[in-house]
Amino acid sequence: MRKTISLFAITISSTFAFSQVDTTAVFEEVIIQGNRLETPFNQSTRNIEVIAYEEIQKLPVRTVNELLSYVGGVDIRQRGPFGAQADISIDGGSFEQTLILVNGVKMIDAQTAHNMMNIPVPLDAIERIEVLRGPAARVYGINSLTGAINIVTKKSGKSFVAVNTYAGSSFEQKEEGDGEGIYGGGGLQLTGNFANERQNHLLAISQDLYNGQRYNTAQKNTRLFYTGNYKINSKNTLQLIGGYTYNDFGANGFYAAPGDINSHETVETAMFSLSSKHKVGRFTLSPRISNRYNEDDYRYLGKNIDLAQSMHFSNALMAEFNISAKTSIGDFGLGWESRFDEINSSNIGQHKRDNHGLSAEYRGVFWRKLIATAGAYINYNTNYDWQVYPGIDLAYLFTPHLKIAASAGSGQRIPSFTDLYLNQLPGNVGNPNILPEDAWAYEANIQFSRKGITAKAGYFYRSISNYIDWVRTSPTTPYSPINIGENLVHGIHANIQQQITSKNKHQFGYKISYTYLQPSYKSEKNIQSKYILESLKHQLILGVNYAFDNFSMQVSNHFIERELNTPYNLLHIRVNYTIKDFSIYADASNLLNAEYTEAGAVPMPTRWFTLGLRYLW
Repeated sequence: MRKTISLFAITISSTFAFSQVDTTAVFEEVIIQGNRLETPFNQSTRNIEVIAYEEIQKLPVRTVNELLSYVGGVDIRQRGPFGAQADISIDGGSFEQTLILVNGVKMIDAQTAHNMMNIPVPLDAIERIEVLRGPAARVYGINSLTGAINIVTKKSGKSFVAVNTYAGSSFEQKEEGDGEGIYGGGGLQLTGNFANERQNHLLAISQDLYNGQRYNTAQKNTRLFYTGNYKINSKNTLQLIGGYTYNDFGANGFYAAPGDINSHETVETAMFSLSSKHKVGRFTLSPRISNRYNEDDYRYLGKNIDLAQSMHFSNALMAEFNISAKTSIGDFGLGWESRFDEINSSNIGQHKRDNHGLSAEYRGVFWRKLIATAGAYINYNTNYDWQVYPGIDLAYLFTPHLKIAASAGSGQRIPSFTDLYLNQLPGNVGNPNILPEDAWAYEANIQFSRKGITAKAGYFYRSISNYIDWVRTSPTTPYSPINIGENLVHGIHANIQQQITSKNKHQFGYKISYTYLQPSYKSEKNIQSKYILESLKHQLILGVNYAFDNFSMQVSNHFIERELNTPYNLLHIRVNYTIKDFSIYADASNLLNAEYTEAGAVPMPTRWFTLGLRYLW
């Protein structure tokens, strides 16, 4: 922690040697992509953070999982590094309570949220990532109980080709029984955008191959992604999305340590979406149909051993229709969506359920200072009947640079098929009688943005009733989910960032983010929890970047402490040098060689070095 504080002091003291330039304009021009109402970033009434493409390119990351760990309040808990598998949560929630979207298409996996991050999008295809903190049922519907993350891909009118290849290693000898040599691997990402005035076609292909970072953690990950945007005329557009991911990895310690030392898992995911947008007078109509199919093959005793094999086939067909209208008294949005989930599984069984939602929103600006957004989401599920989830957000603009905002919102998380029906004795057994989780959250924050510096600080309180956790009464009984009681969280968050350029064109920037969470639980049951005791408590992210001419460098430090777990520091560095269309970069991850785990009993990689080459035409 002393090293972290020292880095903070160096960052602040360095700012006085440079002159400021305004670099916030790029964020002010961003339009937040709600499913009904689109809002300029600087007029947003919610706590939203945007990671732009320019920032993504500076960070020492190669996967979306790694990238999201740089967002304050977002807790990435990897079982397998290098994009193999990760659980994601926001502000101390569980990994089932956060919603991931790609261009507004929901990546909900009704089998288990362990597979939700199995997405086909490589980094060079991403334009930005929008992170919405707090219950978002009013905007995105079910399972956005603690927040939502929308990955927005490029739809530039300019053609380009990007090639990114990299290789790395810990230079540690492989463990006995895991082959010869050292642990290492690498990957290749190819992204092309072919565009003219009326259309663009983005195609991305990536392949990662690693022989692991400890015994039985080898990984092969293939991603294919396509999106096409067609401008039929000035009032009608069409978007097509398709993606496929093949993720094959050794799962040592992922779910049932230490007995699963030889376990193996293969997850295949395919997604498709067809949407359009039509302007009719003051109305905008947006229909969409999408589908997500997932296969999960888990083998407890080893890759080629059929005994103790679990096979899961799940599918989600989704249909949406949204309409919005701009009037003299404000903007109105109305939406309907239907979702049809089904699963056929060796240890979950064959099940179906339908979910239908109706949403309404209103956004108005009063006295040119007060922005109000209010609405509700009405949900019907074939297992749980009707529920209503309202919300309201307010923002007041003292000046164009200073804003205060407050929100009160509700949300829901519907149990997964694993929660309800899993039969995996003696380890885990589902519970078909559990109820959905319901949440209310209240937040207030203050935001400032001017001359290259942006700052935000706030407080929130969240209450989740019917909180679901996997528990057991003794070490000899299986884990089973129950509605354990009420989950309460108080939290504060603050961040500040700045980009500065000196008179001789040296560029310097810093970003500091801190989150503190205080969870508590109201439950009278004397039971052993599987997930509660690992929620995030302290998170401090410090980043410094420097650039001059063709050279740039990014240094980042993460301090993380979870409930009842040992805190740890992770120091990462990227050095980059550009020669015309080529960039050569070197990354050092976990430079302090910290020993830590993020999920279950899976030790994460020690110090890891990567060398990469990127070409952009």
